[in-house]
Amino acid sequence: MKRTEYISWDEYFMGVALLAANRSKDPNTRVGACIVDGGNVILSTGYNGFPLGCSDDEYPWDREGKAEDTKYPYVVHAELNAILNARGKNLAGAKLYVALFPCNECAKAIIQSGIREIVYLSDKYDGTPMNIASKRMLNSAGITLRRLVTDKTITLSFDGGKI
Repeated sequence: MKRTEYISWDEYFMGVALLAANRSKDPNTRVGACIVDGGNVILSTGYNGFPLGCSDDEYPWDREGKAEDTKYPYVVHAELNAILNARGKNLAGAKLYVALFPCNECAKAIIQSGIREIVYLSDKYDGTPMNIASKRMLNSAGITLRRLVTDKTITLSFDGGKI
């Protein structure tokens, strides 16, 4: 008899996004993203961090101060990183799994890339001006927005587990 307590596709891909988030060096916010095609094949992943060639040790991680002394002008968000990491793969009709609802800047890239559905865990900036702008654009573009609700917990261990 087969196992019955396995994770769903949504939980699996969100788990991949959360695992990708653990690559982020950001001391405050770690976000991951996973892009999947209609056949449940992973096309790309990404996490929030600095662009290639920009050292994590040379740029600021601060959240307050003069704009150029904070992380905000330099960090590439997880969603945009996943789109860029796809390296030209066709993302038309794809689904994006992301831990945090996309900002307005990522919404533009998501729309332009052809992604048709966003599955997210948290919408902690709901109601802020940038969140409102993001939702307005995504809704206008006909992109499906879906919050993943699950009570599952996944624990990873590198000791071999039960294989």
